Amino acid sequence: MKPQLTAARSAVADLLLWSFFVGGLVASTASGAVLDGTQKSVATYAGIAVSMLAGSRIAKKPKIKAFLSKSSTLWFLFLFNGGVAVVCYLTMDGVKGLATATGMGLVSLGAAGGLMANRRKPATARHRA
Repeated sequence: MKPQLTAARSAVADLLLWSFFVGGLVASTASGAVLDGTQKSVATYAGIAVSMLAGSRIAKKPKIKAFLSKSSTLWFLFLFNGGVAVVCYLTMDGVKGLATATGMGLVSLGAAGGLMANRRKPATARHRA
């Protein structure tokens, strides 16, 4: 009985966490279609905060952590986000373009840091991850 209750609690917690993550993304991106002015800004920034908090909790889960630390995933994140950062910088005007390029560039640099950290590990530790 106890393991089933624990599994059910874990499933509910995961569902809530992913719901908050997706809800935060939706609030931060789609609030402009529904709201104006200060309400739009509040919804956007609150959505960003909620999605970042939930996303950081999701990233600590063992399966997600293992996936995010794989070299192939890190290379994809590095190249894709770096490319998007360059395209955003060249095609978008003003603060929006600069902020988008900066955010994507930071993600790309984070992936590059992960790649460098994996290079420093001994070969046996890399194969276990």
